[in-house]
Amino acid sequence: MLNSEHSAFTIQHSPFSIQHSPLHMHTLHVCQTGTFHDVGDLSTISDYLARPESLVWLDLESPDEVEVALLRDEFGFHPLAIEDAVRDHERPKVDAYDGYYLLIFYAARYNERDQIVLQSVNLFVGGNYLVSIRRGPISEIEETMARWHAPNAPIGENTTRLLHALLDTIVDNYFTLMDRVVDRVEELEDTIFGKFREDSIQDIFRLKKDLLLLRRAVSPERDVLNVLLRQEMALFKGPEIAYIQDVYDHLVRVTDSIDTYRDLLSSALDSYLSLQSNQLNQLVKALTLASIILMSCALVSGIYGMNFMYMPELSWPLGYPLALGIMLTIAAGLGLFFKSRRWW
Repeated sequence: MLNSEHSAFTIQHSPFSIQHSPLHMHTLHVCQTGTFHDVGDLSTISDYLARPESLVWLDLESPDEVEVALLRDEFGFHPLAIEDAVRDHERPKVDAYDGYYLLIFYAARYNERDQIVLQSVNLFVGGNYLVSIRRGPISEIEETMARWHAPNAPIGENTTRLLHALLDTIVDNYFTLMDRVVDRVEELEDTIFGKFREDSIQDIFRLKKDLLLLRRAVSPERDVLNVLLRQEMALFKGPEIAYIQDVYDHLVRVTDSIDTYRDLLSSALDSYLSLQSNQLNQLVKALTLASIILMSCALVSGIYGMNFMYMPELSWPLGYPLALGIMLTIAAGLGLFFKSRRWW
């Protein structure tokens, strides 16, 4: 539920959306005593699962009905868990079932319109297996698979470390997004205080919306990891729980960064509105002072414009230059007065 055109969470209809792909792809990787196998026959999954020394990772992209049936037949997942895993979701969550967890996490990235979008990563985590379900390509999964297959990788046949590697890669990418947010905030500050631009307010609200979107994913993910840290099931125990704690600590840092930059954007918005109001006040003051000068000159011209027959200076040859001189003197005097009071 993360990047579709029907999502409010990606900025369209629903709070979270996924990019739907017409392709149905799957990969099955098995690690046994340090040796990796790419298995093509998915019907043999149950055989590998029966061997405690094996670590199985099944990755499904846009699963079809056959692959969904595989989750029920080979893994024995609960129908409600399967339904949650293959459909879109509103927020990250974790559900505990008999011997396994269902985790809903979100990967984040910038799209071509320079907006943050989210893609859900739905995970079944058991004693010796990991099943990932997604809509469309997610670079974090490919990167984690490459790390798992690397020679002398510390992950090995340990489910907790494999899950940590995947979640840690997803969360580390949040920091990359936050670095980009920092650059955008600094650009906005330069735009506001350096050369005031009228369209800056649009950039501020767009960035605030991106941060709100990201926080709506990150904050519930902390609750997800809290459930794992409470060790309600024996999947994560002993020193292995420190790996989950590591991801939790990173999420706390990301959340703090999001809150910090949201506050900075709120301050930038207040500054923008203050500068805009100050510019308006300066304009009104300048127009008011100019009006005072013009009204004073208009007073003189109005007096000498009266058509009385016996008006003084009416037939005086220097009357016109005198009126102009009086008006110029008044205008200059008022201008100097306003300048001395720093009103102009």
